[in-house]
Amino acid sequence: MSLVVAIALIPSIAAAPPTSQAPAQSATESPEGPLTLWYRQPATQWVEALPVGNGRLGAMVFGGIEHERLQLNEDTLWAGGPYDPSHAAAREALPRVRRLIADGAYAEAERLITEQVIARPPREMPYQTVGDVTITVAGGSSATEYRRSLDLDTAIARTSFRVGNVRYAREVFASPVDQVIVCRLTASEPNAAPSAPGRITATVAMSTPMAAAARTEGHDTLVLAGVNGDAFGIKGALRYQARVRVLVEGGSITADGTQLRIVSAKAATLLIAAATSFRRYDDVSGDPAAVTTAAIAAAIARPFEAVRADHVAEHQRLFRRVTLDLGTAPAASLPTDERIRGFAGGTDPGLAALYFQYGRYLLISSSRPGTQPANLQGLWNDSTNPPWASNYTTNINTQMNYWPAEVTNLAECAEPLFTMIAELAEAGARTARTHYGARGWVLHHNSDLWRNTAPVDGPRSGMWPTGGAWLATHLWEHYLYSGDKAFLARVYPIMKGAAEFFLDTLVEDPSGRYLVTSPSLSPENRHHADGTVAAGPAMDSQILRDLFDQVVEAGRVLGTDAAFGKQVATARSRLAPDRIGAGGQLQEWLEDWDMAAPEPKHRHVSHLYGVYPSAQLSSGTTPALTAAARRSLDLRGDESTGWATAWRIALWARLGDAERTYRLIAFLISPARTYPNMFDAHPPFQIDGNFGGTAAMAEMLLQSHAGVIDLLPSLPKAWPAGRVAGLRARGGFDVDLEWQDGRLQRATIRSTWGTALRLRSGTAERTTTMKPGDVLSWDGK
Repeated sequence: MSLVVAIALIPSIAAAPPTSQAPAQSATESPEGPLTLWYRQPATQWVEALPVGNGRLGAMVFGGIEHERLQLNEDTLWAGGPYDPSHAAAREALPRVRRLIADGAYAEAERLITEQVIARPPREMPYQTVGDVTITVAGGSSATEYRRSLDLDTAIARTSFRVGNVRYAREVFASPVDQVIVCRLTASEPNAAPSAPGRITATVAMSTPMAAAARTEGHDTLVLAGVNGDAFGIKGALRYQARVRVLVEGGSITADGTQLRIVSAKAATLLIAAATSFRRYDDVSGDPAAVTTAAIAAAIARPFEAVRADHVAEHQRLFRRVTLDLGTAPAASLPTDERIRGFAGGTDPGLAALYFQYGRYLLISSSRPGTQPANLQGLWNDSTNPPWASNYTTNINTQMNYWPAEVTNLAECAEPLFTMIAELAEAGARTARTHYGARGWVLHHNSDLWRNTAPVDGPRSGMWPTGGAWLATHLWEHYLYSGDKAFLARVYPIMKGAAEFFLDTLVEDPSGRYLVTSPSLSPENRHHADGTVAAGPAMDSQILRDLFDQVVEAGRVLGTDAAFGKQVATARSRLAPDRIGAGGQLQEWLEDWDMAAPEPKHRHVSHLYGVYPSAQLSSGTTPALTAAARRSLDLRGDESTGWATAWRIALWARLGDAERTYRLIAFLISPARTYPNMFDAHPPFQIDGNFGGTAAMAEMLLQSHAGVIDLLPSLPKAWPAGRVAGLRARGGFDVDLEWQDGRLQRATIRSTWGTALRLRSGTAERTTTMKPGDVLSWDGK
């Protein structure tokens, strides 16, 4: 199967100027503005540095005074190379594994899976760092009036300080237009004599923990060239290069073989490009030197002001689609790290709004058309072997990364995910044949740049075959928001292939009534001390109900594949239903094991997929099951890892408990789960918590999953007045809301698709039909 999926190319800069201005600053807002993270001191740890990115290139900006560090990433620099992780013995072992599970011999089943089913190698490849660019200056020890900031509205990190009468400043941004990272150094007295204060003198160098070396090229260029790493027996197959060109205004620049020296410049601009030889998951024949050289040459041909302006305009084309005002408080005048420390115990609605917009900023910065999808750390990583390989974990984390894409009006940012799903379908067809003897395609719980789809990391996490099915539901979600039938036609074969795999691999449960997955598991959670693998976990049946329904409906919309749709519908009717256990909880497994499971506070709440992100369970349609889901959520507990807390917030928002959601937001945006730079703390850093937090806040303000657009469905008392503009609802609607005293004042709904509209605000409802371009205003009465 070969399918290239894309929503659209980014329009030209000239065609997409900013359409609005940043909000005006009030007396209680940050001195840097309500959309700015700022600090009174340089970063000393990586989780204090500030991220910039253009989807492909990223940098962490430390803001040092005498020693600036820009830690660099390029999204295709991973260890290893194209590889086939198939285990040839898996297909023959599968029936024995199923029998052992049916007999309750879980430990023995896991031993057999480890020996004959888990991929070879048993681990996926890690994402790796490019290295650092460092800028060293003298004379900063007496600096005063220091300020470090990241403006989310312009996507520019800025550092400034004063030495004597001279104010020095640096701006760093990653241009999606020119495909370079730009660092601009200026002084407030550029007309000073060359030997006087007010000029810039600095040394620029590069370093890396990778198998690479830096050298100068000419008098103004640094080149870092090398190869990626080996991992788990897979040889590194990538070549990579990072290139820095320094432009000075006045003064001079010289090279000494390993570093550049700027002397007495009025201003200096560093243009940084990086690339690897990666072309596709099965092709590493690219020319990184040609890519970096061309990018630098094109950027040099334009004035700095034009490069900066085009970067800002392209960023704001996406970022300014949504605005959120939750009010402000005196705490908003404090630096961001101080606001985080005080958030749980005080009043700072502006910090919650900043967190929401930061999630959108991070998605724009780490996932754009033509790039790799956001991984466990988005785009940013300073290690050659980061936690969990910074990979694509598809039993929740990769999906959570893209929960905010549609609802917060960043649909283009999901294009890398759709492209990866198409590539996983190609690679996953091999795994389906080799491991299961099945049609279609399969993905287990983890993947990497090389699109590994086989089970990895051992049976207790890896033996879960439903990752691809869950990802396929994102394709249908995009259609629900966009109404794009051409897109749906392109991705339908992927959705169909995901369904075909399960038509071939589902087995009957012991009663013979139901179809279940086996072997499988409820992600990463043990049902007994010696067992994680199982048959028919609740999450699998819930995901497959969605997938099968969506495949049938997609075929109907496209007028195709009616016979296949009937097969899918028949299998769907036999999926094991959700069940209520003896403790009043929604059962996580076919058997009622929940109350005695070894980890009652487990971070995953997989069996609640049917509440969120799905819409299978709700108080209006399945009251008993929804009450059981609420009971399960109570039993699981509120405080968990960063991403798991974000999922709980979204679940409580769906369940309509506004105050519970806010208590969890207060925990999420606290030092326990948010680092000083507002990165999510699992801990360690995982970006999914940021994205999940943003999506959960959107869910508190707008829900559109049940055939009705529910306005302010889970609004907490802490946000009594506010406004949001630009959110998206299923059915192709743009939604603006204003509220006062906790009640809707005005909703403005714009139809982009032209469908029936049903609105709800509290107990009030309104129903109408809208044509494309129609606008409806409603006061919620």
